Amino acid sequence: MEAKIEAKAIAKTVRIAPRKVRLVVDLIRGKQLMEAYAILKLTEKRATKPIEKALKSAVANATNNNNMDKDKLFIKEIFVDEGPTLKRFLPRAKGSANQILKRTSNITVVVAEKE
Repeated sequence: MEAKIEAKAIAKTVRIAPRKVRLVVDLIRGKQLMEAYAILKLTEKRATKPIEKALKSAVANATNNNNMDKDKLFIKEIFVDEGPTLKRFLPRAKGSANQILKRTSNITVVVAEKE
């Protein structure tokens, strides 16, 4: 069994909660490139833009660095990890405060060639 060539791209500290990004990522996992782009184009979520950007970066890495055929590429792996959380405070009554957690995401995309 020989190792397959794959290309990868990571979008770090995307200011959208990982829970919301995973909803979109689950739609395109394992799909062919053109099908994934079509799904992202028609999905009305804010997370589609950074996902598409990371996907384009992975495809560029595959074609330029590893000389892969763009038409044979598919999404082998795509996952979302939690990035650093920004902690903010909201003033409340009687001098108290509530903590607000502004979560960030790290989106990882791995593309490979279909045989």
